[in-house]
Amino acid sequence: MPDELEELRSAVWNADWAATSPPVHQQQFHHYLLEQYKIYVEMADRMSARRALTNSFFLAVNLAAIGAVGTAVIRDFTRQSSVIPVIASLILMSQCFAWFHTLRSYRMLNKAKYSVIEILEEKLPARVYSKGEWGAYVRSGKRGRYLRLTTAEQMMPVIFGAGYFSVLLYSLRSG
Repeated sequence: MPDELEELRSAVWNADWAATSPPVHQQQFHHYLLEQYKIYVEMADRMSARRALTNSFFLAVNLAAIGAVGTAVIRDFTRQSSVIPVIASLILMSQCFAWFHTLRSYRMLNKAKYSVIEILEEKLPARVYSKGEWGAYVRSGKRGRYLRLTTAEQMMPVIFGAGYFSVLLYSLRSG
């Protein structure tokens, strides 16, 4: 990780900027840096909001699917043909696979964004976004109880997918 962070640090800081830009005072440099930092933090927050919206969408799809399956069972549709639950299970398992990988992509993008934020904060007076919150949590002594939100989120498609897999196995066995 230190090599990756150093490589990222070299990529983030534009070494040619001072040579190719008109001379700026230190105060102007910090103004530009702060403006870039604010925009970047806002982008990271928006990505987190999009992740939450995506998660809500997939959760709603799965809850609707469970409702539909429950209705079908009550109306005894599944006993007429095992093809419908097999196809539905395969489609829903594929959707859970897409859900899982979408969340994984968001996690990886957020991790990259927070690494850049950490590098930007090296030039700012305080590191409240990248170090402050986590440092306060570690000092609270509750570190062992922490389950990352992205980890908890990624459990949901696995749980739903396991349920759909069980329906698939049951349908194949009884059909």
